[in-house]
Order: sequence, then structure tokens, then C-alpha cells
Amino acid sequence: MKIYISGKITGDPNYREKFTKAQKYLESKGHVVLNPAELPEGMEYEDYMHIGFAMIDVADAICMLCGWGESDGAVRENLYAKAKQKSILLQGIDLDGEL
Repeated sequence: MKIYISGKITGDPNYREKFTKAQKYLESKGHVVLNPAELPEGMEYEDYMHIGFAMIDVADAICMLCGWGESDGAVRENLYAKAKQKSILLQGIDLDGEL
């Protein structure tokens, strides 16, 4: 399954670590992971959203990380994924690295 990771990026200095942890876990379960935290820095916010929506378009599911509701972008991604009838995993990574 192709899974897009969604969560709080703006304002979270540890977002790359959180997204990487989720990516490694999902890959260990045999999934192809689309990780927006790997995009280069320096683009406009809406550029990132546009790319994220394109990634969701090709994904089978979206994995919402803990705290996603605090992120305007992740909320938008969640609504977009629902509109596209994607499976939504409302789970996060716990302290042991499990979903």
C-alpha cells in the first residue's frame, strides 16, 4: 500500500525525526511511504500544500501523526484525503515506535 504521512511541520523543530520514524515503521510493514518532510526547504507554504495534495492523489491511504489536528496544513490534507475517498489511519507513532 502507498501511504502518505501527514502531521504538524510548521512550528515543530522535531518534525523530520517524527516523520522519519513513521516512515521507517510503515516501510518495515511493507508499505511504500510518501513523506512530505523530505521535500526541500525554501518554497512557499502553498507550494508544499500543492505537492502534498498530488502525493495524496497517488496514495492509497494517509497516516495522520499525533498532533495533526494542531496543524492547518494537516487538517487540509485530512479533508482532501476524505474528499478523494482515501483510507485514513488516525493513528500516531507512540514512544515505542509502533503505530
